[in-house]
Amino acid sequence: MEEFSRLPGIGKKTALRLVLHLLKQDPTSVERFAKTLERLHQEVVYCKQCCNLSDHPVCHICASPRRDASMICIVEDIRDVIAIENTGQYSGRYHVLGGIISPMDGIGPSDLNIDSLNNRLKNNGEVKEVILALSTTMEGDTTSFYLYKILQPFDLKVSVIARGIAIGDELEYADEVTLGRSILHRTEYATSNIK
Repeated sequence: MEEFSRLPGIGKKTALRLVLHLLKQDPTSVERFAKTLERLHQEVVYCKQCCNLSDHPVCHICASPRRDASMICIVEDIRDVIAIENTGQYSGRYHVLGGIISPMDGIGPSDLNIDSLNNRLKNNGEVKEVILALSTTMEGDTTSFYLYKILQPFDLKVSVIARGIAIGDELEYADEVTLGRSILHRTEYATSNIK
């Protein structure tokens, strides 16, 4: 029960409920569950190109020849990749920052996957557009502005998702229709009102 209650969002009551559920399962199911958890740290890695989670050195999105290599959508974390993928409206590739700039939490640019983004853009002449798809919070806007400045030396179109996402909302909680429209109707960062 103590181990389950260490997971985020799992209190003592929920942990007890999970333990009691596992005790009722047949030993084969519990063993399969335990082996799956063990494999989690052994087999899941970060994609060498986009920093997404993957069970291969290069994730299935980066490896797919059907994805548009001329577009990179920059997101905070894997949950945002999943949210955008669920819309079915985006066919490009991603770059996962692993967080956003938040001085109050002690998170600066050096704590994010920004260097790997710079290296990726320097070594890849295919990229024509970078979409900043970060949450519309103060920290998200700060990170977008920082990235916009970093991206200036590259000959790229820099856009942000349309503001169908309410100010202060997190991307992972947005409904798929709104998020899909935001991706389709993105605007160029230079003409947006968040500078």
